[in-house]
Amino acid sequence: MRGDEQWKQVELGLAAAIREGSVSVPMLLLQHYAALKVSETEAMLLIHLIAFREKEGQDFPTLEDIQRRMAASPDTVVKALQRLMQQQLLQIDEDDDAVTGVRSERYNLMPLYRKLAACWAEARKAEQAEALRREPAEKDIYTVFEREFARPLTPMECETITQWLDQDRYSVPLILTALKEAVFAGKLHFRYVDRILLEWSRNRVATPEQAREYAQKFRGARAQSK
Repeated sequence: MRGDEQWKQVELGLAAAIREGSVSVPMLLLQHYAALKVSETEAMLLIHLIAFREKEGQDFPTLEDIQRRMAASPDTVVKALQRLMQQQLLQIDEDDDAVTGVRSERYNLMPLYRKLAACWAEARKAEQAEALRREPAEKDIYTVFEREFARPLTPMECETITQWLDQDRYSVPLILTALKEAVFAGKLHFRYVDRILLEWSRNRVATPEQAREYAQKFRGARAQSK
């Protein structure tokens, strides 16, 4: 019976949590707050401000309300708010009621959303530039392989190169260095190139310079063993 009572309490707790609902935290905030030099405390503060507005209709929660929900001292909360405003990520707007003349204040998160949108645009721009930079290089890598193999590549061989680039994240220069090693060894087939790349990956070889250094050490070790 005691176990049943505990499970009932758990069910009641879950039901209460579901009834409270959830808060829509912008994905861009989670992705880019570090780029905006927003600390973990400041990011959590922003999420609480979003929650106060979205779930409770409070546009200007008191410092006590905010601090009560955070694992931070009142002084830390005040400093976080001040820094967010200094960074122009948050501002306080004042509104005058046309009927009563009462002045009210509210936190305005629009400056934050504008900067997050700018971060997104910059990230997209960088991705597009990288795609444009990679496109000719990736097209050229197939040409290099065909030239070394002295024949057109098969669809499966083209797929292998694509997997090296997209799934394994090998760089084009590193793949071409592995191809040179295969040519040097007189073992011109894709399995051998793949074994070279796998061996380099296991030994944290990520650049052509590191690959050449690793190959020299390997050859030196083999020569000494003979």
